[in-house]
Amino acid sequence: DLEKMESNNQMDVELNQNNVDLYEGMDINCLFEEDYIPAEILKIRESEDGEKEYYVHYHEFNIRLDNWVKIDSLDLDNIPDKTKKKRGKKRKLDGHDKGHRSPHVKNIQTIELGRYEIDTWYFSPYPEEFAHTGKLYLCEFCLKYMKRKRTLQRHKIKCNLRHPPGNEIYRDGELSVFEVDGRKNKIYCQNLCLLAKLFLDHKTLYYDVEPFLFYILTECDERGCHMVGYFSKEKNSPNDYNLACILVLPSYQRRGYGKFLIGFSYELSKKEGKPGTPEKPLSDLGLLGYRSYWTQVLLAIIMDHQNISIKELSNATAIMPDDIIHALQAIGLLKYYKGQHIICITREAIEKHENFKKRPLRFIDPAALHWVPLSEEEKNKYR
Repeated sequence: DLEKMESNNQMDVELNQNNVDLYEGMDINCLFEEDYIPAEILKIRESEDGEKEYYVHYHEFNIRLDNWVKIDSLDLDNIPDKTKKKRGKKRKLDGHDKGHRSPHVKNIQTIELGRYEIDTWYFSPYPEEFAHTGKLYLCEFCLKYMKRKRTLQRHKIKCNLRHPPGNEIYRDGELSVFEVDGRKNKIYCQNLCLLAKLFLDHKTLYYDVEPFLFYILTECDERGCHMVGYFSKEKNSPNDYNLACILVLPSYQRRGYGKFLIGFSYELSKKEGKPGTPEKPLSDLGLLGYRSYWTQVLLAIIMDHQNISIKELSNATAIMPDDIIHALQAIGLLKYYKGQHIICITREAIEKHENFKKRPLRFIDPAALHWVPLSEEEKNKYR
């Protein structure tokens, strides 16, 4: 207690010397790596050792980089003028005033999942007793979450799972995909959604998992099947959505798995015999991923079949015609002439296609997919 008092007194002295009152909603320059950059204090708390900590958002960066800092990371000597003018007037924050951030402060800083320790990006509504531990330990097979390493070690001895629960519907080499029913494996799917929310800002589905199927992509070795990422899909979508939510874990990103999952969702649409589309609106990262996938797939076909219609492209790829039009317009390939869309090959499109050929999509072997769509009777249960 004496040490806490000394720490608080020392901090108060620092504040008085700089004549700065720090408050939530305050703009201030904060140290990021080696430079001070404009930031905003979103939350103030007292740590276990009695020292105040400040949750800051860096104006120039995505909210996934928001984090807790100590007072020595704040530039108390150079307070922005606009902050001085409103000093003492604590601004009420609801988290939406700037139109780009979540109303919640990130509650878990890191997770341990399998052999990876991963920094989180966003808030996730884990139960209160687990939400402020700093680090959370997850079983990589059942996704149960724990506060302590030794609890995880004891759990691993008892946990019999070595792959996601559900049916293995695809296997090609070391890659496997499992279909998990949100009704039959409710706890697993809820745990999956809580994990996903740590890396998805706009995700809202946590507990109502029964109307969804989850497709878990794994890398398999002698120890089991380790989750790489997943996407979810409504059992009965009136809008023909073939994907509701998609995530590749940060430890597996930039390895082509995002486009693999997108491609896999279209392979399921082909099995259903109709085109599909992702649920809208897409996140910023989701839109980038889909645009890149659509462009790569469509260019490959167009270059081989230059006299091809939008409908024929849709039949070949299971991509919805509106998405095809959107993708081709984005790269300047589509012109509207005399009441119809005309596909025009450009030099830039040829160069883009050649660049895509240097980094081809991860191949999905249709022969390795063993999957039957839900019957209409089963779908009707979820209307």
